Amino acid sequence: MKRVSYPAAIQGLVGELKRLPGIGPRSAERIALWMLQSRDARPLEIARAIREVQETVHPCPRCGFFAVETLCEICADSSRDPSLICVVEQPTEILPLERTGGFRGLYHALGGRISPLDHIGPDDLRIDSLIDRIKSETPTEIILALGSDVEGEATANYLADLLRALPVSVTRLAQGLPAGGGLDQADELTLSRALAGRTRL
Repeated sequence: MKRVSYPAAIQGLVGELKRLPGIGPRSAERIALWMLQSRDARPLEIARAIREVQETVHPCPRCGFFAVETLCEICADSSRDPSLICVVEQPTEILPLERTGGFRGLYHALGGRISPLDHIGPDDLRIDSLIDRIKSETPTEIILALGSDVEGEATANYLADLLRALPVSVTRLAQGLPAGGGLDQADELTLSRALAGRTRL
């Protein structure tokens, strides 16, 4: 007896949805059927939005954030402080820093971090463009806002060594206790960094 399956168009949609991060075969099937059957689904609008993003949004050639014009909104803002460049791993990490309202400098997204296990080395990151920016824009301070895991530490140490030869101050975000967290919830590394980064009251 021939096994009955979904039409080829539905199978194709499920196959594409499965490629999305965090979407397994069952989730992909549910999403595809929801898009086909639900009154609330707007598949044409979704397709139009995806096409518009793909056709209009590109990485900012200066910092790596998302841009529609030649430069992103941040790099095009003349009121920003060009003497400060905050280095992050991914462009998605720029918005959380922006939402704090406490930083008015510029950014530079590396596009990842050094991770030998994933075969990602310094040449795979936007480090050369960072060096070029420092030489051409002459900022006074580079702030490393990188992760505190092994790969983040390795990337921060690599950059710190590399930037010592340039006339720029290199700093790193203070790391310590999260707001509202108690000492009993912090690991030893976090506590030691909180002690080392203590400030005068």
